[in-house]
Amino acid sequence: QVQLGESGGGLVQTGGSLRLSCAASGRTVSSSAMGWFRQAPGKEREFVATISSGGRVTYYAASVKGRSAISRDNAKNTVYLQINSLKPEDTAVYYCAARQSAVGSGVESHYDYWGQGTQVTVSS
Repeated sequence: QVQLGESGGGLVQTGGSLRLSCAASGRTVSSSAMGWFRQAPGKEREFVATISSGGRVTYYAASVKGRSAISRDNAKNTVYLQINSLKPEDTAVYYCAARQSAVGSGVESHYDYWGQGTQVTVSS
């Protein structure tokens, strides 16, 4: 079984940057594709970014493409999400997820394990 724990969220001004971390425990996720999703109050959870098991392939939602980067350090069993030029629309709880596949996906139902989330708030 895999447990995922996000960290790095907080309150940031518009235009600032954050790097979120997701540390996995229980077993290695080196064979698992990983994803980041986010959910704002009263809204559906939406895809942000995904990375293949080896880190060779990444894919981003249009809302963050060009100002974000997903990466992983399999030796640390950790995945990261860097977001620059933060906007108020980025305010949400950010979740990381792992799937039982090496291939990344932007589809929420493809993922098997989820973290508890970390709050990101971007002030106007």
